[in-house]
Amino acid sequence: MNNDHMFGRAAELSYYFLLALFPLLIFLTSVIGIVLGSGTGTRHALFGYLARIMPPSAFQLLDATMLEVTQSSGGGKLSFGLLAALWAASNGMSAITDSLNAAYDLEESRPWWKQRLVAITLTIALSVLIIGALVLVVAGGNIGEGVANHYGFGSAFAIAWKIIQWPAIFASLILAFALIYYFAPDLRDQAWQWLTPGAAIGVALWLLVSFGFRVYLQFFDSYSKTYGSLGAVIILMLWLYFTGAAVLIGGEINSEIENAAAEQGAPDAKQRGEKAPNESAQPALPQKRSPGAEVSTTSR
Repeated sequence: MNNDHMFGRAAELSYYFLLALFPLLIFLTSVIGIVLGSGTGTRHALFGYLARIMPPSAFQLLDATMLEVTQSSGGGKLSFGLLAALWAASNGMSAITDSLNAAYDLEESRPWWKQRLVAITLTIALSVLIIGALVLVVAGGNIGEGVANHYGFGSAFAIAWKIIQWPAIFASLILAFALIYYFAPDLRDQAWQWLTPGAAIGVALWLLVSFGFRVYLQFFDSYSKTYGSLGAVIILMLWLYFTGAAVLIGGEINSEIENAAAEQGAPDAKQRGEKAPNESAQPALPQKRSPGAEVSTTSR
């Protein structure tokens, strides 16, 4: 991590995340309103769970900014600006791509339009996962009760459903990290894995750091005294920095495991800087001999 300057790149990601955060929220809330309707409570659930994860002052800044943007722009403008918001939100994913390429010691060879297409596709995929997780949280109990009543499973099924929905939400986070590690770096011929060590550690580290930072600020919130009204912005940037660091650390772990497997001779593993398995270990082509050449052997 130190050799690849991951923590410096995490600071770079925090800047891009800050620019992409509000367009992403505009995109998410607009899609929620279009697909699920404004009266479902899913939008409030989105901000409710952000309030649980984010530091309080950072969430207050985010909530106030989103309220200001929503009041100054009508629903038609927000719907019309979905593509622009999606384009801006994908900038953060493009920065993740560059950082993961550095973790794997790769030179980007894809054309710019393909890089942007991958970033936009990943942004949409992550948005779908977030909305799906929110639907499970908000309407999971009603869905379980409806299935139980329709098929006669009884109340035990509804209780089990409420328990299962939380591992399903955690699995959606794992899947989000796995999609990033699979599609973002410029790797070739890599096998899809639902669960990688980097994804599991990245998600666990992000949750641990987010809640730890939140607890720390409850007892030692001195940023407002030092930075005044900019304290909330500094806290938001720090939380985005920790988020970017968790994503990059997970990618670095996957890269090191892949490199170690290649050094041990695993046929499908790639060493640092290789885009395909055993790319630098291709057998040499046999050289042509001249018609009159003779091979002499000497034995001792």
